[in-house]
Amino acid sequence: MRGSYSRRDSRPRLSRLVKPAKILPFVILFALTLCAESLKAADSSAAPSFNADRAMKYLKEIVAFGPRPIGSANHKKVEDYILAHLKGDDVESDAFIADTPEGKFPVHNIIAKFPGTRDGIIVIASHYDTNYPLRNTAYIGANDGASSSALLLEIANQLRGKKREGYSVWLLWDDAEESMRLPWVDPESLYGVRHIADKWQSDGTLKKIKAFLLADMVGDADLNIERDSNSTPWLEDLIGQAANKLGYQSHFFARTMAVEDDHIPFMQRGVPSADLIDFNYGYNDVFWHTTEDTVDKLSPKSLEIVGSVILETIRMLDNRNDRVDRASAPTWVYLNPAFVFLGLHF
Repeated sequence: MRGSYSRRDSRPRLSRLVKPAKILPFVILFALTLCAESLKAADSSAAPSFNADRAMKYLKEIVAFGPRPIGSANHKKVEDYILAHLKGDDVESDAFIADTPEGKFPVHNIIAKFPGTRDGIIVIASHYDTNYPLRNTAYIGANDGASSSALLLEIANQLRGKKREGYSVWLLWDDAEESMRLPWVDPESLYGVRHIADKWQSDGTLKKIKAFLLADMVGDADLNIERDSNSTPWLEDLIGQAANKLGYQSHFFARTMAVEDDHIPFMQRGVPSADLIDFNYGYNDVFWHTTEDTVDKLSPKSLEIVGSVILETIRMLDNRNDRVDRASAPTWVYLNPAFVFLGLHF
């Protein structure tokens, strides 16, 4: 038996309602207002904190140990120095013996872990050894080795004791990065980072890593970070956005080059990776791997710029929504609650 439902009688009369064509502009205006307020709130968030003077102090203290090639007493001193500054943190040691053309050497990767609430890991890396072939010279690697190692120590200060509403952050001081011969020979370098990449691939850690950010040679007073064509493009783009947001865009990506560095083993294993490196240290890189790599050519401001951009990139990665479909609409539309709530589709 059918009911007495009447389509004619139950249909709303447009004369009694506001026509959709008239209300749509107001709905769109309301949505855009909410969107603007949301973006304004995001843009007005405080810039990341980074103590440049303290980072520079760390750099000088590391350099004071002198040359720090693998297997040397000074290398052990800087290893102990890093560990002393991480006392009380969750620290993992990845130790092994590297079989090199120059003999067998103990290698120690240091990993400091700062847990987050989101499932996944962001790795920030730096090597801490100095060049082995220059071990009998006055080469101290102020920019190449000390600057990024000090940078990570200060980033640890900013992460310590704070609840992370985002991915876990692991700081990696990788060892035995420098080539055992000069000029650089790829198979005779990157011993520490190759080992940890293999280890994390075997134990399943690698698939949890959302991004691998490498800092190298970041203290040059004339700072110009390269856009590395051996890095993941979208991650390089994100770093550029972070630099732009903080007003540091003039120090980033004026040049593009392919850099062979500590991030390569992770790139080869499919981990999104980026190398933050200024590979023009002095005219035509004249100070690189020479005894002229000294503290007087560096600036705490450069450490602040790179450190702040890394911290801002971490924050942007934390807020990144990897599950949305970006093919059908701009990211800002999908991530803005105003558009999700109102159900608008463009």
